[in-house]
Amino acid sequence: MIREIVLDTETTGLSHAEGDRLVEIGCVELINHIPSGQTFHVYINPERSMPEEAFRVHGLSEEFLRDKPVFKAVADEFRDFVDGARLIIHNAPFDMGFLNAELGWAGLPTLSNDVIDTVMLARKKHPGARVSLDALCKHYGIDNSRRTLHGALLDSEILAEVYLELIGGKQVSLALMAEAEGDGSEGLATRVAALPRPVPLPPRIRPEEATAHEAFIAKMGESAIWAQYAERAAAE
Repeated sequence: MIREIVLDTETTGLSHAEGDRLVEIGCVELINHIPSGQTFHVYINPERSMPEEAFRVHGLSEEFLRDKPVFKAVADEFRDFVDGARLIIHNAPFDMGFLNAELGWAGLPTLSNDVIDTVMLARKKHPGARVSLDALCKHYGIDNSRRTLHGALLDSEILAEVYLELIGGKQVSLALMAEAEGDGSEGLATRVAALPRPVPLPPRIRPEEATAHEAFIAKMGESAIWAQYAERAAAE
């Protein structure tokens, strides 16, 4: 079994060394590269002001964060969630720098997890191409229309889809599922594969295209192979 955590953070700025702090952590668990349905998400009171530039990025105001827990209050829960997992992060040095700084300020051990930086992964797979999360979504046809502002959990969910494409797409997951079914993993692959998608994918065929296709099949007669597929789909 491969357990990975796709992770993203939001902050008050770009440099923890200059006093910037975490304001949001979002994590999505993958089992054998498939979302398990388990997530970790928390807003954090940074105990400092929110610069206007940062607010324009993520929309988290001082007023909204004022009654949220400080990092030390959620640190143990966060550490338990990511314990032993490989971390998948877009521009990993940034997020890891903030996370380990916050853990150090809280008097806790820093993270020692293996980390995959999807920026580096994307640059290796697509030399010379833009590798921002939005650019990769466009390249792989992943819907990111909900991403009007940066949000740690939403970005983690989107990054999980991007990561799967970067490592080889659905074929990788299917191979790992088959391997899990054959190694005595107590049906893990079957249970994970049965989890529903949180948001159903939109249909890729417009209604008028479906109608035109049905009319085309009808002209081919009852013996057409397409007609047999249509009957089977209707029965299912």
